Amino acid sequence: MSQKPLVLSDIRSRAGAFVAQWKDAEGYERGEAQSFIRDLLEVFGIARSTAVSYEKRALRASTGKRGYIDALISGTAIIEMKSAGEDLEKAEAQALDYRDSITDKSLPDYILCSDFRRFRLTNLLAEPDEQGVIEFDLADLPIHAEDLMFLAGYRRTSFGSVQQEAASIKAAQLMAKLYEHLEKTGYDDHQASIFLIRTLFCLYADDSGLWERDLFSRWIEERTSEDGSDLGSQLATLYQALNRPEEKRYGRDDDLLMAFPYVNGSVFGEAVDIPHFDRASRELLLQAAYFNWSSISPAIFGSLFQAVKDKKARRSLGEHYTTETNILKVIRPLFLDELEERFTKARARKGELEKLLDHLGSLSFLDPACGCGNFLIIAYRELRALELRIHQRLQELRDEGANRQRGDKLSKLGIQGNDQRERGVQLALGADDLVRVKLAQFHGIELEEWPATIARTAMFLVEHQANQDMSRTLGYAAPMLPLEDSAQITVGNALRTDWADVLPPEERTIIMGNPPFLGHYTRTSDQAEELREVWQRKDIGHLDYVTGWYRKALDFYGDVPGRFGFVSTNSITQGEPVSALFGPVFDTGWRIRFAHRTFAWTSEAPGAAAVHCVIVGFDRETKPAPRLITYARPKGAPEEIAARTINGYLVDAPRVSVDSRRATLSDVVPPVQFGSMPNDGGHLLVDRDDHREVAEDPIANKYLRRFVGARELLHDAPRWCLWMENLDPKDPGRSAPLHSRIEATKDYRSASRRAATNKLADTPALFGERRQPTVPYVCIPRHFSETRNFATVAHFDPDVISGDANFTAEDPSGFLFGIISSSMFMAWQRATGGRIKSDLRFSATVVWNNLPLPEITDKLRDQVIAGGRAVLEARALHPERSLAEHYAPLAMDPALLKAHRVLDTAVDKAFGARRLCSSEQERQQILFERYADLTADEHP
Repeated sequence: MSQKPLVLSDIRSRAGAFVAQWKDAEGYERGEAQSFIRDLLEVFGIARSTAVSYEKRALRASTGKRGYIDALISGTAIIEMKSAGEDLEKAEAQALDYRDSITDKSLPDYILCSDFRRFRLTNLLAEPDEQGVIEFDLADLPIHAEDLMFLAGYRRTSFGSVQQEAASIKAAQLMAKLYEHLEKTGYDDHQASIFLIRTLFCLYADDSGLWERDLFSRWIEERTSEDGSDLGSQLATLYQALNRPEEKRYGRDDDLLMAFPYVNGSVFGEAVDIPHFDRASRELLLQAAYFNWSSISPAIFGSLFQAVKDKKARRSLGEHYTTETNILKVIRPLFLDELEERFTKARARKGELEKLLDHLGSLSFLDPACGCGNFLIIAYRELRALELRIHQRLQELRDEGANRQRGDKLSKLGIQGNDQRERGVQLALGADDLVRVKLAQFHGIELEEWPATIARTAMFLVEHQANQDMSRTLGYAAPMLPLEDSAQITVGNALRTDWADVLPPEERTIIMGNPPFLGHYTRTSDQAEELREVWQRKDIGHLDYVTGWYRKALDFYGDVPGRFGFVSTNSITQGEPVSALFGPVFDTGWRIRFAHRTFAWTSEAPGAAAVHCVIVGFDRETKPAPRLITYARPKGAPEEIAARTINGYLVDAPRVSVDSRRATLSDVVPPVQFGSMPNDGGHLLVDRDDHREVAEDPIANKYLRRFVGARELLHDAPRWCLWMENLDPKDPGRSAPLHSRIEATKDYRSASRRAATNKLADTPALFGERRQPTVPYVCIPRHFSETRNFATVAHFDPDVISGDANFTAEDPSGFLFGIISSSMFMAWQRATGGRIKSDLRFSATVVWNNLPLPEITDKLRDQVIAGGRAVLEARALHPERSLAEHYAPLAMDPALLKAHRVLDTAVDKAFGARRLCSSEQERQQILFERYADLTADEHP
């Protein structure tokens, strides 16, 4: 029969018997210590000597002298005994001294000292707000049994803690070494995957209470040769046995083999070849077995485990997991916060609490890009934790009711009740009935088999941890083995899979996840074709790959209410994709329930850097009010702000979409156009090395003009061009530089394969495209660095020639320069403009032509012009500085900052603000309100 894991009630009963057995002992360290420890460990289910090293030789770190540890449970605890009445703090110091010298196996996390009459327990992993040391008498052992549950494999390390992260990284490193061995031996990759998953399961079961402690370690130590030659076959024998009920196993006379419980085929079903091992690889497996696996986080370890196959990722294990904090940013506002609020409101109402339990069991979850299951794992863990809190509260209500009834009866008889003895009524339900949140409620779609297998296994591990919490808290343990319930992970392409085949669309189905970070410029041709099929359109424009998941969610739900939320690159909320993505979302009745504006997301993908992301969650409800979370910096702390309606740009403003427009929306805003394009093979442009030759030629010098491309504009790099719109026909013949450059331009254009360029060979002295303003103008680069607070634009006279890497707009008064140099413009640019990688991309048709500048008074216009002039004057204080230097984000000159603040005050008022705006979000709200006003006739 399968061994049933001990629960708290069993352990307390055994602890009572232990107290009775030892309460009258003499308490002599030398003669009784080992027996005392053995009996104590049996209370917690450790009955085999191989689980513990007794009288282990060790060095005192402080003195270098040898001594003996009374008992060492590798990776778990040092137990130090003293004779009755001796100082336990001194014993603890001795144990710590020994611990500092332990390097061969994982360091223990606890120190337990006893003098046969008292216990002193030190938790070396205690968080700052936890009690790290407790002392209690022998007689109180049953009361403190919960504090020693780590001996039975119940770990209390906080999920997401530094200690648990470190343990998970160490565990992944051990598995990576095993994989490297299998890889070197030529073991099939698929079969290596299965072997690693099975080994992980056994290592975890050895330390977590799934079966008797260290059974797997004993199997390796006792049944395999030190040279490792039979390790593969022995593991195959064991894994075959774990797939069979005990009564159907081969070798039923083998006590050690029969001590392993039946697991079932979900982990051990598929037949695989026997791997090859040697002495070194056997030692690797033993090192893994000595590690305490109960302290790992299934979510963190799952991501790390996924990375062990990648050579590059193996070198930096510990950098490739998604943090719990980031995942909670999705699941909390999507559903968890609401459930916890319901629990808070129902604390005093038994009926409402039971309804909430039923509701938890009715939910279903789908992660259609589940990877190794992080979102599913944490969602399951959080729901099981909430479920446990509900049961605890129900128990308290039952206790209070029972105590009131008993008190009333005793009061009538004139008897005082003993609250401590009488308190508590055992739950009437069994553990199976208590657990409403089941693995079968959790579904995933994953492209590759390896992470999908990890996800299924990690869900088993987190289920066991949840069962342990329930057992420790309520005294009930849901049976874990054999495995019956499981998460439903489908291997397939999520964009080519009908999600309704994975689970039916229902109102209580919640979709969540972190689809691939692939933008317009990084998606493959196959992925682009997938997007066309999903969106059912030939032209997918700049839609990111992730938008396919949004479209699939819309198709999945149809007319059914539901909720879904995804992590996405922030480009989906900028520029052209906004209308293409959010238009269909809003048109089908969905609203943004919550949103995280741009922040830095750490991906679990090997080699991936932090990506600037947003999170957007949707529902078809009207309450509660939407939640908008902002970040002052991408890596800064979140701040929630009140919102009424969140649009596709993640602004609390009307739900409008800014589409391409051929003419300017505002009558106040003149058009912009590209600068002039030479199309000359470089012959009409003059670099620094050739400048002297051209400048010293009196004929050529007449046509020499400063030329400004994107690089020259930003860095003030010297460059010139020959601008010969009014060329005297005689001049080329009188100037060797002019003649040679014009001839070279003609040859270049004549040799082109483009007919349009060939035609330009007829006018070789002129730029191929000429759009040079004839009045002072503002010069606007096509791209802005996202790190700068202001647009790096300049105001030039018409004799400075702008290249086509820039836009130009006539601006004789300087009004336009003031508008585009403002924070208000940058707020509009960030919201509506596209991006090239991380740089902001200026657009005439989307950004500029839609700029919603209303009619303004002459007084405000003059203030904007004056503000722009003040900015230019502040720049002129340091003529040696380029625009890049003027606008270095962390080193702007105070005088320039002050000038921009004055300008911002004027421009903010021009757009309708009552005063200087305090944030970019405030400006964007104003901008979209103005845009809605100006386009009201277009969208009746």
